[in-house]
Amino acid sequence: MTSILAVVGPTGSGKTALAIEVARRLNTEIISADSMQVYRGMEIGTAAPTAEQLAAVKHHFVGVLEPDCEFSAGEFQRQARMVVDTLNARGKVAVVAGGSGLYVNALIDGLFDGPPKDDTIREELHREAESGAPLYEQLQSVDPEYAAIILPGDLRRIVRALEVYRLTGQPMSRLHREHRERTHAYSAVLVALDFPREELYRRINERVDAMVAAGFVEEVRALLERGYRSEVERLRSVGFREMAAYIDGKQTLAEAIETTKQQTRRFAKRQLTWFRADDRIHWLPVTGSSFTEAHVEQALRLLQDESASAR
Repeated sequence: MTSILAVVGPTGSGKTALAIEVARRLNTEIISADSMQVYRGMEIGTAAPTAEQLAAVKHHFVGVLEPDCEFSAGEFQRQARMVVDTLNARGKVAVVAGGSGLYVNALIDGLFDGPPKDDTIREELHREAESGAPLYEQLQSVDPEYAAIILPGDLRRIVRALEVYRLTGQPMSRLHREHRERTHAYSAVLVALDFPREELYRRINERVDAMVAAGFVEEVRALLERGYRSEVERLRSVGFREMAAYIDGKQTLAEAIETTKQQTRRFAKRQLTWFRADDRIHWLPVTGSSFTEAHVEQALRLLQDESASAR
């Protein structure tokens, strides 16, 4: 049987809602492959599933850690594979929902470890970062695909990607792809909703407005009051730093909202770069403002066809 049906794609494309409908039809559970939704107290800003959605379908890796806890792609892979294996043993397909391409690939394909670390290069990169060198921009220039799936403040992954590039002369994204072609840990069907770019951006703008109306500023204020200022700065999840800047009086609310919209659109564009490079993904065109029952049926049909061909 096919082990996984993954609903992937850029932020704001309706992954969560589609995954829930598919999971309900399959009577199964959802694995959230989102590097930020795993944290508690950040539900609004990360567009985590609502309480109603969580009650409708069991989700894994949503709101389970405090913001100061580290949760690597490797740890996600280990825990998520246990969930997949448990569901498969019960004759169920695991539905995966998320825009963190690194997490999705870690689960399905396994992690590419790369060459052993080079302390000299690593120390040099950390010195560059401390002196204000734009390491994320360096990564964007040599490996825009990999830069698309990590946050600008994720210094650990940025340093590792640049270290691998300096050691091998090859971008991490290419090495991940070659690793994927050699090893397929799970049989999987990957789908993504394909909105016209202007419609996706409209959805993103509307979602930011809805997040603010739902209490995003208050959520960030609560994080700061609980002592998580360094986490808000370190994680650099889009919107949190902007709202913190508003709370600190460094910009107006209107400026914070507009910057959040702009940064979210840029993030979505980078995510698209990553996902478009994966030729396994079935892109489901959307002509309206949201997916329809036809998209649910199409995803289920792709799963059925893949399962039949694997017999």
